[in-house]
Amino acid sequence: MDNIVKKIAVVQGVSSSTVQDMFRTLIYRWQPAARIAGLIAEDHGLPDRKCTAGYLRSITDGALYPIFQDLGPGSEACHLDGAGATTATEAVKRDIATGCDLVLLSKFGKLEASRQGLAQAFTAAIGAGVPILTSVSPAFEKAWSAFAAPMFVVLPADTDRIEAWWHHVHDDAAVH
Repeated sequence: MDNIVKKIAVVQGVSSSTVQDMFRTLIYRWQPAARIAGLIAEDHGLPDRKCTAGYLRSITDGALYPIFQDLGPGSEACHLDGAGATTATEAVKRDIATGCDLVLLSKFGKLEASRQGLAQAFTAAIGAGVPILTSVSPAFEKAWSAFAAPMFVVLPADTDRIEAWWHHVHDDAAVH
């Protein structure tokens, strides 16, 4: 780790579903000792759909926010619907305002690249100085860099490396 620990960590190198599973495992480990706000992505589970965007689940209270429109089997259009992400963002902003140690946001993707979706949740966490753990879709790395550089570090999808980052930012926050 650098002498200065960056407060935003981006996990890359595996599929989105693998990252979300890893995030669930880490939340389970960290929650007894840390207040974690944010959202985890869940697939919609519908067969024969072009994209898997389904729901965002609140880490704080388990609320489920739909982020898709069911366009029917075999549809070639992406069914992503930002209304649910907007509602989820408002909930995360409230959670940040009440205090948390970490904000975990499922990913920075298509909606966030256009400054919609969870973009305001990222902005709120950055403004509050709260560490952020997220992933970035490879197609949106340039938009992510424009949004958050130089405040982030990219980590491989390795729980030991993510744990080390978390302990550094958490310990650093406790000292200050």
